[in-house]
Amino acid sequence: MNMYCQSAFHQLEIVIASISEMVGQLEEEDLTFRPTDGKYSVGELLEHIATIPAADGHIANEASEEDMRSFYETISLQTKTDILEKLFEHFSQLKTQFENYTEDHLFTETTSWWGVTYTRFGWLLEIVAHMYHHRGQLHAMLVHVYKKDPEIMLFE
Repeated sequence: MNMYCQSAFHQLEIVIASISEMVGQLEEEDLTFRPTDGKYSVGELLEHIATIPAADGHIANEASEEDMRSFYETISLQTKTDILEKLFEHFSQLKTQFENYTEDHLFTETTSWWGVTYTRFGWLLEIVAHMYHHRGQLHAMLVHVYKKDPEIMLFE
């Protein structure tokens, strides 16, 4: 794996470790907490976070809207254990996917089903940003709404 991908995966390891720490501090009943009507509950947000590495990895390979709909239909994570297992599994799949890319593959542009075009490496950066974004949402939900500060380091 090239040096740039190694750096991106290191950032994913940091964000996943901190998400895992936050999940470890939750009770199962915390997953149903919904701070804002019509928005994700804590559990729904965690389910979304757990799917990002796999889902965005599929998108980087030009999965169709139907492919993505079918993928999401296979996901139902109801417990903290389910969420963490799937998060680590999807991260491992993404890492394997990118380890197998040549430089040419990494810098080949691919287009999402909704029309956004990035190189595969650009998609990897999007995945890092996507994970940090939702981790920030989770942290804010817990601290500012639920009054439960996980007191963890968010960055190295």
